Amino acid sequence: MPVRAVDLSETAVPSPPPGLVTVGRFDQGPGYRVNRPGGSDSWLFTWTTGGGGLLRQGTTEVVAAPGDLVVLGPGVPHRYTVVPGAGHWAFWWAHCQARTSWADWLRPYETGDRLHAVTRTRVGVRDRVDAAFGRMIADARWTGEGAPPAFDGAPEAGEVAVAHGTAARELVLCSLEEVVLLAAARSEGPGRSGVDPRIRRAESMIAADPGAPHTVRSLAARVSLSPSRFAHLFTQQLGQSPMRALLDARLLHAARLLEATDLPVERVAAASGFNSPFHFSRVFRQRFGVPPGGYRHGVRAAPR
Repeated sequence: MPVRAVDLSETAVPSPPPGLVTVGRFDQGPGYRVNRPGGSDSWLFTWTTGGGGLLRQGTTEVVAAPGDLVVLGPGVPHRYTVVPGAGHWAFWWAHCQARTSWADWLRPYETGDRLHAVTRTRVGVRDRVDAAFGRMIADARWTGEGAPPAFDGAPEAGEVAVAHGTAARELVLCSLEEVVLLAAARSEGPGRSGVDPRIRRAESMIAADPGAPHTVRSLAARVSLSPSRFAHLFTQQLGQSPMRALLDARLLHAARLLEATDLPVERVAAASGFNSPFHFSRVFRQRFGVPPGGYRHGVRAAPR
């Protein structure tokens, strides 16, 4: 049923002024609730670490569990509270004006009414996100003189920091950008339709580090599949074998190194996962029509 501001009985809670960067850590009991009939002038980021929260924005509702990043865009009526029966809601939060680039990362996770729910973030990523929020608390208090305050573990629940200085605000926003990127890139959220998430993970591992000594067996082990099953699924769903995809990724990586660096061709070959410079030159010429040296010269000689 649609949630209307006039139906909310709680007293309206003001949001921080626009442009202010505020971060905090709460652990609230069942009586905690916030109601903003006019929404907020800034973005609200919540990262749940314990219990559960119920967030509603406009007519959209989501339950946040540990490892969930829920982002509320500005200008839409919202309210949030502890999930009934959860006992408490432990979460980090930040109010700020979002950087433009974050919209593209969050867009696949919008569920409606400018509410973005990045759920089921992988356990291995959660420690990095927690640490980033901890740095935000410390960095918000930096005056710009000396070293930023050290972050020595999770602050007490209820602690809030406001980044007043320019350097402090930018540091906090950099850490929040890390949070958004880590959660959105590594969550088990939307993916290509029909592609097994294990195959997507293997494809991502190849793209992230094409120079690594990947094999069908090593990639299969990383995604908990037998080599034969992995090779079959990968080829069936992506249209090429794992080793063909790896070769393509290595050649693309090599082309980028030739474009952007002055590394000798032999070092480009090694950095791209090729044990033999001769083999590298041969397959590079087959793919791009020119040898590596000629490719570099052609790119740099082209008019800009």
